[in-house]
Amino acid sequence: MTISSGTTQQKFLDEQLIQDFPGFSNHYAEVNGIRLHYIDGGSGEVIICLPGWPQTWYSYRNIATEFAKTHRVIVLDIRGMGTSDKPQGGYDKKTMAEDIKQLINSLGLKKVTVVGHDIGGMVAMSLAFNHPEVVEKLIVADGLHPNEGMFQMPLLPAPGSFGEKMNANMPYAWWMGFNQVKSLPEKILEGRFRFLIDWLFDYVMIDETKMTEKERSIYAEAYNDAESIRSSNAWYQSFGQDIEDSKTYQQLQMPVLGIGSNVSYQFMQMAMPYVSQNSNLIALSNGGHYMFEETPEQVIEAICSFLKA
Repeated sequence: MTISSGTTQQKFLDEQLIQDFPGFSNHYAEVNGIRLHYIDGGSGEVIICLPGWPQTWYSYRNIATEFAKTHRVIVLDIRGMGTSDKPQGGYDKKTMAEDIKQLINSLGLKKVTVVGHDIGGMVAMSLAFNHPEVVEKLIVADGLHPNEGMFQMPLLPAPGSFGEKMNANMPYAWWMGFNQVKSLPEKILEGRFRFLIDWLFDYVMIDETKMTEKERSIYAEAYNDAESIRSSNAWYQSFGQDIEDSKTYQQLQMPVLGIGSNVSYQFMQMAMPYVSQNSNLIALSNGGHYMFEETPEQVIEAICSFLKA
């Protein structure tokens, strides 16, 4: 079954995709003035999982069911993502962290472990900074909170460093700048987001075949309309505010696990001692940024060991 939403045809509905998460169910919650979509499965101590760009809750497919064997696992579409609301504002990570805090409260939870990848990692860290009382442990996968170092990212790539694959020593993330532009990306990419999806996964992953055709199609559809492009770009357009907010934060006290891919490990290695007093960093040098697809077994092993510690 397909449904029409604006000018796009939706083929991948949450109600269908949840079948790939045995034991999980779809839910919606009204929090912080918006509606969030999340899935819920398993039982025991709670793990909340936050995805990144340009993906959705479905990006946890390879690891969520494994965690659900021993934990209750909740995976969200963060503000601006998937079938969660896409308001005009509130994309600074402090406000997005408040979304998660209110969801935790609405579910009657006390303390949770939070896992965040990419933009989701930034939101997870903001939750830990602003609401440490609800975060038992924090896991960030290629997604540290925005900091002033971002202002040093190159506008142009270093000579010889911009090829078909991202250079691990001199990574060039041009979309960090492109996503700052308002209105134009929607006009360029609406109905054509699959072109960006394919290029990005091929560029950032070491083995791009690990991102399946189904996954590429799901994410292309989720970002193919103007509102989804606008709202997801707003995550990037809020970095300036995020950086200002970060100047007021104290070092994290709870246990923190960082998982760094081939392009992020060295940057995480430099940054994590400044933001956490109790951290450990794992290198997954044989995989790229989309580690849940490329190196899921290693991610599962690292997180399960951290949870048992």
